[in-house]
Amino acid sequence: MSVLDTIRQLKLVPVIVIDDPNSAPDLGRALVEGGLPCAEVTFRTAGAREALSRLTGECPDVLAGAGTVLTPAQARDALDAGAKFIVAPGFNPGVVDYCLENDVPVFPGIATPTEIEAAMTRDLSVLKFFPAEPLGGVSYLKAISAPYGSLEFMPTGGISIQNVGTYLAFSKVVACGGSWMAPAEWIAAGEFTRIAGEVRKAVVAVQANNGAIRT
Repeated sequence: MSVLDTIRQLKLVPVIVIDDPNSAPDLGRALVEGGLPCAEVTFRTAGAREALSRLTGECPDVLAGAGTVLTPAQARDALDAGAKFIVAPGFNPGVVDYCLENDVPVFPGIATPTEIEAAMTRDLSVLKFFPAEPLGGVSYLKAISAPYGSLEFMPTGGISIQNVGTYLAFSKVVACGGSWMAPAEWIAAGEFTRIAGEVRKAVVAVQANNGAIRT
């Protein structure tokens, strides 16, 4: 399957902030054990590139990408570390163009119709909706996406096990990104059994939503 097909099937992308690259393999194994073999390693820490490299090298079953990518140089570093997709908090033409030139899926963040239309100039079909909850949640996403029938979204920011089903019930949502399953403090403390359990709960919540009416 393609990267997007896999994300669409999983419906959840764990958003990972990791300081110690040595924790990355154990984290990857916890995600697999919990039933969610996917991770967006955010480039917010000094060890992010090495952590991504360790994750892709030692946990090949995990679909690993890079998040919080702000520059083409970071995108290059992420691809060199094995990233299979790139996520950005906003629409940065330089980052988007670099990814398109290198044939890697890229999901830039949008918060307004203007940003959506900027992304459309690059023929992108799936965009990150960020920060989802502070912007107004599903109701705001429905409002701004209404004129753009062909586009789909990956909401991130304030997503939790309590509200993820509401987002996934919206037909234009491909998947949700969330950090609640593997928060940075749990990773730093080596609580990988706890992470696996929380991932498992999230997977159950998503499966329960599969029967919901899509709006």
